[in-house]
Amino acid sequence: MGGVTSSIAAKFAFFPPTPPSYAFITDVSSSSSVDRLYITDVPRRDDVDVLKLRTRRGNEIVAIYVKHPKANATLLYSHGNAADLGQMFELFLELSTRLRLNLMGYDYSGYGQSTGKASECNTYADIDASYNCLKEQYGVKDDQLILYGQSVGSGPTIDLASRTPNLRGVVLHSPILSGMRVLYPVKRTYWFDIYKNIDKIGSVTCPVLVIHGTADEVVDWSHGKQLWELSKEKYEPLWVSGGGHCNLELYPEFIKHLKKFVIFISKPKGPRNGPNNTNPTDATKDQSKPSENGRADTFQLGCCLPEVSRNSVDSQLEKSKKTNKPEKSRMSVDRFKRKKGLVW
Repeated sequence: MGGVTSSIAAKFAFFPPTPPSYAFITDVSSSSSVDRLYITDVPRRDDVDVLKLRTRRGNEIVAIYVKHPKANATLLYSHGNAADLGQMFELFLELSTRLRLNLMGYDYSGYGQSTGKASECNTYADIDASYNCLKEQYGVKDDQLILYGQSVGSGPTIDLASRTPNLRGVVLHSPILSGMRVLYPVKRTYWFDIYKNIDKIGSVTCPVLVIHGTADEVVDWSHGKQLWELSKEKYEPLWVSGGGHCNLELYPEFIKHLKKFVIFISKPKGPRNGPNNTNPTDATKDQSKPSENGRADTFQLGCCLPEVSRNSVDSQLEKSKKTNKPEKSRMSVDRFKRKKGLVW
């Protein structure tokens, strides 16, 4: 039955970029051969490790670990369903710098240069392999770890968080209640549903921040609101007024609110009060439109890039710097609609 479920899931949920946006090269100049991630127009960096991790299901996945010299926490990022590490690389660097965190991102099985085939069960094994690497290779403790799941990445994120009681925090970015609920307004969970976040979120015991756009046309805002309501330890959510599914990083409140959350969960548990009891409607009162003043409060990055050539991507990014609104025509990583079904 599990195999049937995975087959159904794959038809709706997984669209790895083809061809992958990056390739491996081996740095033969070092004393020991080290696989390095090669990305067009992005120089190799000493503060980024490129890793191959073996999962319990036998696949070899690619992960990158971005180091920050003043970090006191680590963020494990699970990306959306039509992106790979090459497209997320610049965003990972930016998040690490802005939030002063170490950051690990990984490609699901069948994505980028990871082997195997994308499936729900494989993504659970993929995040577990990344989590184990952080603990064993980098010495990260659970109370130093923040899990971050974007869109379909909320599935493996909530699954791991529901099994790991002492995490520092969880961020859910445009999350889904479940796969079926993205497609249909069902009232119950069926056996063939995937990423049953609605049934698992109650087992997450750490602070949970939910970020969702009120104008999301791919995963309705109601998904984020219900997950926030079902969370045990709620943190003030961020409902981005007018925000879509894959442009939230362009709004100044995005990084401000994320920073506030990281600072809050870094405090000893005793002083924590206030934000986790905030009425969810309060978070939209002072929100502004996407900033036009550069990088102080927003990302001007290809954080949700489509599967197109690099030249096309660069032209879109250049255009984004000249406007104070998200590009309505820009296709997002999580907004592709193909003949096989809706992508989220």
